[in-house]
Amino acid sequence: MLLCLRIENFALIDQLELEFGPGLNVLTGETGAGKSIILDAIDAVLGGKVSSRVIRTGTIRAMVEATFASTPCFAAWLSEQEIDLIDDNSVVISREISVTGSNIRSRSRINGVLVNRQMMGGLRDRLVEITAQGQTVQVGQSAQVRDWLDLYGGDSLMQQRQKVAIAFTAYQQAHLALEKRRISERERLQQLDLLTYQVQELKAANLSDSQEMEQLLQERERLNHVVELQQMSYKVYQALYQNEDETPAASDLLGDSEATLNHMVEYDAQLQPLLDLVRDAQATLMEVGRQINAYGEGLEADPQRLEEVEERIRELKQICRKYGPTLTEAIAYYQRIQGELAELNDSEQSIETLEQQQQTCLDQLILFCQQLTQLRRKSSGNLESRLLAELKPLAMDKVRFQVEILPSSPTLAGADKITFMFSPNPGEPLQPMIAIASGGEMSRFLLALKACFTQADTAQTMVFDEIDVGVSGRVAQAIAEKLHQLGQLHQVLCVTHQPLVAAMADRHFRVDKQTINQNKGNKANNGSTEQRTVVRVTNLDNLTTRRDELAQLAGGKSANEAIAFAESLLLQAANHRQRNEVK
Repeated sequence: MLLCLRIENFALIDQLELEFGPGLNVLTGETGAGKSIILDAIDAVLGGKVSSRVIRTGTIRAMVEATFASTPCFAAWLSEQEIDLIDDNSVVISREISVTGSNIRSRSRINGVLVNRQMMGGLRDRLVEITAQGQTVQVGQSAQVRDWLDLYGGDSLMQQRQKVAIAFTAYQQAHLALEKRRISERERLQQLDLLTYQVQELKAANLSDSQEMEQLLQERERLNHVVELQQMSYKVYQALYQNEDETPAASDLLGDSEATLNHMVEYDAQLQPLLDLVRDAQATLMEVGRQINAYGEGLEADPQRLEEVEERIRELKQICRKYGPTLTEAIAYYQRIQGELAELNDSEQSIETLEQQQQTCLDQLILFCQQLTQLRRKSSGNLESRLLAELKPLAMDKVRFQVEILPSSPTLAGADKITFMFSPNPGEPLQPMIAIASGGEMSRFLLALKACFTQADTAQTMVFDEIDVGVSGRVAQAIAEKLHQLGQLHQVLCVTHQPLVAAMADRHFRVDKQTINQNKGNKANNGSTEQRTVVRVTNLDNLTTRRDELAQLAGGKSANEAIAFAESLLLQAANHRQRNEVK
């Protein structure tokens, strides 16, 4: 159940906080007062599509926050998503919408945890179901009608539909495997020749080390600069170990330093660590000298090896140009095409075997689809009876309704094309409902349809946006009573212009637009103000304010007549609720 809705800078709403209750909650007000903005905010906070236009002019950020009471089923779902409940066992869902330049950003949270759009989709179905006259289009969509019928059919039907989905996926996979195998022999042989050549070329290249190119480049540099390296190594050796010039070598200087420190230690023993360091340095220096001398003596020009290195580098560069661009990628490509080549050479699965597998999967799919169709026919009969019963008190007792189920190609959802057929008048043939139902008839049909789903629906809150448009008098009263009936099982939010419906509300809100003076907030304007339009909502929590609002909705020849009519509506609604409580 929706407990609280808080809105900031959303369309014409600057700041608004509403507290809803159980039963039937009604929003009334003049056309254009902003009632639908509140429903748009509910839709937005639950992941509905938004644009930059929902952000109030003059601001860059809109926020909607909805607090719902949790249920055991919903709490279990939150636990699966690793989201904790708040201490008072409620769920706070928020969405922040901001705009920077032409870019719009949106962030959704559940109890403070950032969530993605997919998770919000799973959340929405568990909390709120919105019904509006715009759903007229859905009545004409076979997929939507099928989903409604399956929902009404309950768990057994949904489980069978899941079996069909699994069987259809298996059939698709078998079909794709067969089609892949049916590649023309010419194309297969061409691919086989190409991969065979590439595998042989890469195998001959002996690609085993992804670092080989770097190592070869280093070796080429060494072979190309043997003379320079010899000269430089000898120069280092002289400087460190044995200098033929008059300039002493570093080892000689360290030897002199060692002798001097050795003499100093005789007078001051605390210099011993320094003497040890000099001795270690001299030993290290001598070792470096010996190694650099050995390195220089070991260097020799090797034109043959240089040519081998150059040739290998050219070979690897050619391989990289064809299969790279890096050696690592060329090696990875070699490993991949070996598998592809093995698959092309694989003759274990013949076309006949794959055709057999496809037919087996198709037979299984057809069987499951037939079983699903049988369950749908049974469910459709129950829905027809139940829906006609729900339509009868809505002044549609003469209508005929039928769920038409025709065969179609198998899909994930079965092999049925489903249409709601409707005849509003005796003697008239059944026709697709979308083609012949009037706006008022469609409104009552959608309301009756939702009443059929009261047990199957998992949503805690049902929202009806002007579901009573196009009806009046006795029909409006029947709709009011039906909405009140739904309110006994679900929380119901309803936007209406009908005083008969508004009178039946357990909680009544009036929505209107007001003009306020607002600071421009710009220093250049010296604190000047401008007029802005805002939406305000008043909770009509006493009989007098409710009576006045109902009188405003009803109009009439005089104010006294309108007030008297409003008082009669409130009395009639109270008597209806009392009768239901007695039952």
